[in-house]
Amino acid sequence: MTAQRGIQSIEVGGRLLQALARHGRPMALKDLAAAADMAPAKAHPYLVSFGKLGLIAQDDASGRYGLGPLALQIGLISLQQVDPLRLATEQLAPLAREIGQTVGITVWGEHGATVVRTEEAPSPVHVTMRHGAVMSLTGTASGRLFAAHLPREVVRAALRAEAGRGSVDKAFEAELAAIRAAGISHVEGAAVPGVSGLAAPVFDATGQLVLALTAIGATAAFDARPDGPAATALRRAAGGLTAQLGAGAG
Repeated sequence: MTAQRGIQSIEVGGRLLQALARHGRPMALKDLAAAADMAPAKAHPYLVSFGKLGLIAQDDASGRYGLGPLALQIGLISLQQVDPLRLATEQLAPLAREIGQTVGITVWGEHGATVVRTEEAPSPVHVTMRHGAVMSLTGTASGRLFAAHLPREVVRAALRAEAGRGSVDKAFEAELAAIRAAGISHVEGAAVPGVSGLAAPVFDATGQLVLALTAIGATAAFDARPDGPAATALRRAAGGLTAQLGAGAG
């Protein structure tokens, strides 16, 4: 495919917008120009034009430049057009090949953490995930991941339905805190003997957990350590999806 011809001046000026987006805060002219790898005198005319369009705004008191109302509107429209499930589904086949295990997408449904998409492992012998299966809150990587990030009242209600208890004991709370700190959930033979799992969180622009990327496999053939290569791949994919959904962009 041949490269399409663009307008160089727009691409050059666009570096200023990219710098503002990366830093996530208003910047002085000299700092913004340096971040975009250009001289302040060269950056200023671009900022004037962007200001007229509403792409940037200059604070009258400090003189710093930040993203303007049009940039915010474009960002909001972009987020409205994003379908987290579609984006995550596109990641499943590459993930299954990289990890060598069955992977899937889990969302929080009426009855708990529910499998909605799966991609089987490329190997002839593998553990499968069934569409519509509800994962144990305490015994699966996906269930524990949601328990770690959902409001406490939701977790208590789910525990009451699953285990007949509506409180989160100290030991389980400590496990959930470790999941939040590690950015991934892992289990080895908890719900099903001989089966291990990993689950990584995907957040939306408001910081809410919208889905989990999950991998399962036979414990004997699956390195489910939270610092292992499979966990690293899963965490990287989930982080990429979180970025696409706008989390941490501001």
